Amino acid sequence: MRHHIRSFTARHEPSGQFLSHVKSGSGAVLGMSLVGGLSSLTGLPLLIAPLGATAVLLFGQPASPLAQPINIFGGYLLATIVGVSAMLLFPGAWWAAALAVGIAIALMLMLRVTHPPAGALPLVATASPFQGPTLFVVVLIGSVSLVGLAILHHWIPPRVQYPKQLK
Repeated sequence: MRHHIRSFTARHEPSGQFLSHVKSGSGAVLGMSLVGGLSSLTGLPLLIAPLGATAVLLFGQPASPLAQPINIFGGYLLATIVGVSAMLLFPGAWWAAALAVGIAIALMLMLRVTHPPAGALPLVATASPFQGPTLFVVVLIGSVSLVGLAILHHWIPPRVQYPKQLK
């Protein structure tokens, strides 16, 4: 029994350096500020929850396969298509949102563009007042802004290679 409890409470992430953690947090602040500023300028509702989760990966775990540009753009594109389709085909149906999340995950895995925050997009699509084209624009502007900022941000010492280079 004690072994099982320790499995739940054990830290699986390696410990890092304080400066790197501060840099990660400041990158997320800058990223969300950029997206929020663009939201204010454009009038688009760009501050959606999945982009906050993307910031965790981009600035906190930039070496993760889930944080690579192809995963972010591909995952969001697939999930938005599936979410908007579910919204259009079955407006207001909670079960369509659940089905859309599962389909989006399966497609991301099949196409090797898994981005966990994108799994929330079908819920955003079915539960928000966004029209289909607006959601595509919101996700595109938000993800391009965050990835672009992450590329620049990771050049600041302590430097991190982002995106990951092929070996």
